[in-house]
Amino acid sequence: MASASVVVGEAEAHSHSHNKLTLYSYWKSSCSFRVRIALNFKGLKYDYKPVNLLKGEQSHPEFLQLNPVGFVPVLVDGPVVISDSFAILMYLEDKYPQQPLLPTDIHKRAINFQAVSIVSSSIQPLHNLNLLKYIEGKVGPDEKLPWVQSVIRKGFTALEKLLKEHTGRYATGDEVFMADIFLAPQLHAAVKRFNIDMNEFPTLSRLHDTYHEIAAFREALPENQPDATG
Repeated sequence: MASASVVVGEAEAHSHSHNKLTLYSYWKSSCSFRVRIALNFKGLKYDYKPVNLLKGEQSHPEFLQLNPVGFVPVLVDGPVVISDSFAILMYLEDKYPQQPLLPTDIHKRAINFQAVSIVSSSIQPLHNLNLLKYIEGKVGPDEKLPWVQSVIRKGFTALEKLLKEHTGRYATGDEVFMADIFLAPQLHAAVKRFNIDMNEFPTLSRLHDTYHEIAAFREALPENQPDATG
């Protein structure tokens, strides 16, 4: 796998660790996108290691040593190896407390965790690459998009209802928190890849527009990654 060094974020990390973070990522992966946003937001420098999912690099023995499940992202911090975007974000939150990703208010934290769960359990896994390949093989290629759209609409309907009373500038107030970091990639995929009509979801649509105003989000966009292709 090729390596490209990525320097992102507007602030230097105030860390006692001298380890350089390494992120194994695929440009189109929304789970990797979440971690890229968090790293940027916290001002952490990292090396970017592309893993081409379409070429099956996630199944290579050297990658399976890092993550036996064969999914991106994987974060390496010295001797520490973490896979799963939520676990990575919680690790970053604990180790690099600058620009916190979780509010101190316990109710607001719960709303963040709820939004995170809807995206990571009820939407994204139901349209990942493996499942879409399975649908294509068993049912046919024409069934992929309607399936994805129905999954996203159901999840977005729940998110719209959940967040309606809690949004400020961002999902749960006027600061970026973990809900935003999970929402932004899912919204980007819905609009750019799956042709979701966002008029049905005014709160989410406004958030989608707002995220593009933040440098940490823009720098994490799939098309801005070293392994991006047309």
